[in-house]
Amino acid sequence: MMSKLNLYYATNRRHSGNNRWNPDCYGDDFSSDGTENLRFGKLTLEADENEIRKCLKEETKMGKGDGEGLAEYLSGLANENGAMKISAFEENITKTKSSEQNPPNATRYGSLTMFEEIQKIMKKSHDVLIFIHGFNVAWNDAVGSALALQEMLNSDDANKSTLVVLFSWPSDGRLLFSSDGRSLSAYISDRKDAYESGCAVGRGILKLRDFLCRLRHNGVERCNGEFHLLCHSMGNYVLQSTVEKIAQFSNGSVLPCIFDHIFMCAPDVDDNVLGPDGALACLHKITRNVTVYFNTEDSAFKLQGDRLGATGFDCPSRVHSKTKIHQVDCSPIVKGWVEHSYYLNGQVNKDIRDSIAGEHQSGRSYRKSHSGTCNTWIMDKTSLPKKTRSRRRRQERPAP
Repeated sequence: MMSKLNLYYATNRRHSGNNRWNPDCYGDDFSSDGTENLRFGKLTLEADENEIRKCLKEETKMGKGDGEGLAEYLSGLANENGAMKISAFEENITKTKSSEQNPPNATRYGSLTMFEEIQKIMKKSHDVLIFIHGFNVAWNDAVGSALALQEMLNSDDANKSTLVVLFSWPSDGRLLFSSDGRSLSAYISDRKDAYESGCAVGRGILKLRDFLCRLRHNGVERCNGEFHLLCHSMGNYVLQSTVEKIAQFSNGSVLPCIFDHIFMCAPDVDDNVLGPDGALACLHKITRNVTVYFNTEDSAFKLQGDRLGATGFDCPSRVHSKTKIHQVDCSPIVKGWVEHSYYLNGQVNKDIRDSIAGEHQSGRSYRKSHSGTCNTWIMDKTSLPKKTRSRRRRQERPAP
């Protein structure tokens, strides 16, 4: 039985095909309209429901749910010609001033169409999670990961329905090796593109802020849904640039608190970014909670110096003290040195689901507090089933 999967997206990638409103896909460079130009839209992908259920129920070495396997399956489908139907929301941008007497000429952005559709979904008690992918991710892989994340977050034991919105930036989706075998060229190129893409994400979040302010000004009753943000790997460097953009266009030091929870998964940023002098020192101002997930054996950071995704906070005592920022050491259950997308799997994904549902940080049986370190948790491997099987995984494509 085939199931139709739907995904909202925003991207600053260049579209492929003759029709920008119904493109074949999106490529690995910026939109021809500029790095900050955004397209908003929705896509559908048909997938075998039995294969989806199999991945969601599979017991892996990290617990129930093989999100990585599901992402691989869905990415393969998304790469097939004609399998994915993409519809960007059309825009009507006029140079003349719009008026109530002449509504057809009114300027209308694609972001407004998407926000209005999402508003209707959130009124049905759905949360929304914006997903920003990492380094070396082609468009079809981004779609596969976002859809897999959406399916995992809405698995049988989820306490709250969550809609995933993908932001896809022009990560190359390929590796360019230097003479010593290290993929330096692609990594440096992607890091530059990630920083520039943060400005586009910042614009999108400011558009969302303005939309929410208009709703409040018009007396629209607030729904029960919350906004969350999940950044993976170099997607956290996109976040770093995003916060700079938001701060630049906010009043003084007051930033809009848009999110209920920000999840920094295997973050490819310096381990001191959350400190008082760090690049993300004010991150706590745009969210009520932050959770950092790291793995000390993550090979993606072996040549990158001290990365937050490998070591956790450089000095936990200097991170925001109001219990808003937590970190989770996933090393005991991740183990493998090529594992980099563990946020999709088992207990790590369950931890994200529980945070979305509002579960208290100290009441989760599958992890324990790190003695002597404030707001630090360790995944407990003893809580995993004694007999688990691990399917063969695709090779991760880590940074050098």
